[in-house]
Amino acid sequence: MNSIANLSNDEVFTPPEFANRMLDTLEKAWAESNAGENIWSNSNLKFLDPFTKSGVFLREIATRLIKGLESEIPDLQDRVDHILTKQVYGIATTRLTSLMARRSLYCSKKANGKHSVTKKFKNENGNIWFEPLTHTWNKGTVVELTMDESGKEVERYVDGKCKYCGASKRDFERQEGLELHAYGLIHTDDPDQWVREKFGEDMQFDVIIGNPPYQLDDGGYGTSAAAIYDKFVEQAKRLEPRQLIMVIPARWFSGGKGLDSFRAAMLSDRQIRKIVDFPDSTTVFPGVQIKGGICYFLWTQGISGPVTVESYLDLEQPTISERELLENGADIFIRYNQAVLILKKIIGLETGQLPSDTNLDLGDKTFSRLVSSSKPFGLRTFFQGGSTDFHEALLVHQNGGKGYISRNEVTAGTHLIDCWKVFIPRAGSGSDSFPHSILGKPFVGSPGQISTETYNCIGPFDTEAQASNALRYISTRIFRFLVLLHKPSQDASKSVYSLVPTIDFSDAISDGFLAERWNLTDEDMSFINRLIRPMELDNE
Repeated sequence: MNSIANLSNDEVFTPPEFANRMLDTLEKAWAESNAGENIWSNSNLKFLDPFTKSGVFLREIATRLIKGLESEIPDLQDRVDHILTKQVYGIATTRLTSLMARRSLYCSKKANGKHSVTKKFKNENGNIWFEPLTHTWNKGTVVELTMDESGKEVERYVDGKCKYCGASKRDFERQEGLELHAYGLIHTDDPDQWVREKFGEDMQFDVIIGNPPYQLDDGGYGTSAAAIYDKFVEQAKRLEPRQLIMVIPARWFSGGKGLDSFRAAMLSDRQIRKIVDFPDSTTVFPGVQIKGGICYFLWTQGISGPVTVESYLDLEQPTISERELLENGADIFIRYNQAVLILKKIIGLETGQLPSDTNLDLGDKTFSRLVSSSKPFGLRTFFQGGSTDFHEALLVHQNGGKGYISRNEVTAGTHLIDCWKVFIPRAGSGSDSFPHSILGKPFVGSPGQISTETYNCIGPFDTEAQASNALRYISTRIFRFLVLLHKPSQDASKSVYSLVPTIDFSDAISDGFLAERWNLTDEDMSFINRLIRPMELDNE
């Protein structure tokens, strides 16, 4: 199990230790909401892992039930038979994982095999379902010529998307025998009916638990691939379990491609009772770095209120706080418990509000109003200017160095051309190691200089001194800490600066200057310094 957990794949395998951590959370929450009942001593409960891979959750649940039901069902074989046939169920993600999960749970890749620890199953699947499904393609727009089975030339659309998961027809319309990654639970309009067809008409699961696929298999964990874990969460909720506990990437807190509606739904769902957050995924998934870290959440049907947030910068000293998922004026989840207090202190002082009543929407006081959108001057990343300077040429900061372009060729951002400004790489550090650098190194741009979309442009500023002070502001740990709270990935778009106040750039700015301005304590600064590394500017 530990070896499997260290394999790198778009479907991250869960280490047994982490699975048991989640089961401990479930056990405690069940007792709190069910008059102290031990969840492992109830022989009537049904558990589902709807995206089982190694089978670790099902195995660890069965292990706990075997102990918990000992007094009710004294005979070990009778107890095992009951648990495996009537309490634990799984939906495998692929044919391979279905075999792995059965091997973990039944000690046999076939539930009715001679080595199976129960002889009650009549078929080889047992309670772990898998059958290959196909995607349901939308029509698309791009046509190519091909041959049908009779050899007749026909047209077919090749760029459609699956209406359920968004998979590309071009990438996932594969020949027979290859895995299509058409996951069962999210390829149906009615998950409840779909589950009943697989496991029985009277099936109602009390607990749903697991670790879903995070994105379609594009060879890595990059943020360019569309997430699909949100679809698993939504479908699992529609099954109406009493408890739902899932581990997912934490990028949804503040960003992520296509996750805006999912984030809004999660942050308004007061039945989420607990979030356990790991900003560095390698602390729980050794050898696997998932950008933005991972979290697991516990959802309890019918019980609402503030959420308990347990945050781990390491595994030894978590911070625990009971608070609202969505702070007043915010459109994201503020990740760190200590950060909420620091943020309210800073924004409250800048806007004249009491920290306890602070609205986090800075309005026109936000630094993001100075930051350009993508392509600040209309030039794509791959643009390469000429190599020779000429009369009235503009210098272009571009991917790989500098080039030159005629002024009349620039159609966007023209109000910034003749002003002082600051350029900063659009892509920050790709590392999730602590402390973070968060942003790439900025530099001052003089009048007559522009950039491709490789850089964001910040400004305009009237003087070189103002631009230099803005650059020093950006380089402070406090500034980059505020960016971190809204930055879910390597990409540093305009929106990640929305929690940073705009201040007067006539003064020289440093962390000491800002700490005094915002009454930050030594404890506040110690926490910020733990997250953010110093930035040395090129002219220092």
